[in-house]
Amino acid sequence: MNHTLNVQLIETPGGIADCPGYTIAGVGCDVRETGDPRLDLALFVADAPCSAAGVFTLNDVCAAPVHVCQQIIAQNGNKIAGCVVNSGNANACTGAQGMTDGNAMSTLSQLETGISAPFLVCSTGRIGRQLPMDKIKAGIQAAAQLLSADTQASHDAADAILTSDTRRKVATARFDYQGKTITVSGMAKGAGMIEPNMATMLAFVATDLEADSDLLKTVLKEASDKTFNRISIDGDMSTNDTVLLFANGVAGVAATASTELLEAFKQAVYLVCDDLAEKIVGDGEKVTKLVELIVEGCQSHADAEKVARAVGNSLLVKTAWYGSDPNWGRLADAAGYARVGLKEASFDIHYDDVAALISGRPQDSNLPQWKAIVAKKRFRITLNLNQGDGHYRLLTSDLSEAYVDFNKSE
Repeated sequence: MNHTLNVQLIETPGGIADCPGYTIAGVGCDVRETGDPRLDLALFVADAPCSAAGVFTLNDVCAAPVHVCQQIIAQNGNKIAGCVVNSGNANACTGAQGMTDGNAMSTLSQLETGISAPFLVCSTGRIGRQLPMDKIKAGIQAAAQLLSADTQASHDAADAILTSDTRRKVATARFDYQGKTITVSGMAKGAGMIEPNMATMLAFVATDLEADSDLLKTVLKEASDKTFNRISIDGDMSTNDTVLLFANGVAGVAATASTELLEAFKQAVYLVCDDLAEKIVGDGEKVTKLVELIVEGCQSHADAEKVARAVGNSLLVKTAWYGSDPNWGRLADAAGYARVGLKEASFDIHYDDVAALISGRPQDSNLPQWKAIVAKKRFRITLNLNQGDGHYRLLTSDLSEAYVDFNKSE
């Protein structure tokens, strides 16, 4: 996309608090009921009720907080107070009590902040356990007293939403418009059960532009389809996947003020989501390699996606990457069983910019370079079917023995 406004990610993002007009806090309240002192509840609040929109898991087994968010947005999408999030317990497969508890989290947040507008609710963690509502209540009470716009509070909140993640994930993009600085900032969690259609992930993105819920939904879906929906670690879909976008309008500018501004806003949301998505894959459970998989030259974008997902989710391919083995034969095999009409005689494979296969013929003299590339922590593989203009980009990873060991039990 071409943009006349210069939209850029900042180098040292702080998270949600980078965006004017929001306060945030992260606290520990032992949601896991293990005595673990880790932070596990986040609360963030818009200075005045804001607009919000979300995209959610497509899993038929859908957690209570997903339903709660969907209902609140449908009824009050242009008047949302903020969001409350817990980690350590997914509030999934918890029946009617789960819905009651999810709604109670919203109500408790209203009571403790004194704000009448509803709060959105998210949970992540272990499935099938009822929320410890006494601990959740204590956490919300504590968080409401600590709300702040400083970076440490933002970092605490970003840490509080993590589960098997090893590090916080935050991103911020900014651009100038008619003398005003516009901000889009975000935080996310996610490390396993990644793909398809988002991941076991939560992401929260906020802007100081003015925009209604319908516009936010359009912008967020477009960005998510190009980012969170194009990452894969283990091919599993979660019960709780949620990405939320908030707009508080404190910049005093409507996103629809000009075509130029709207396009810049879309680009900023995309950049934040893309950065968060990449950080999710890079922090995948026991991942050692991040692989950017580019598929080109297909008869359609849909065909390119089929090839990308076949290759990116192949256990044989992923274990070869873990072993730093540039096994292009496994790539070709997976691309072939995508069944999109691949022709061997016109099929190319490159590791970074080094040819492995050209017109179906191995480039064996490049083997030392392939090995060096696949030994890196991040590399790119390009598959070109040379049949059309269809293309697709997928961020994926290797698969290690440590992943299996980590997931043997909870």
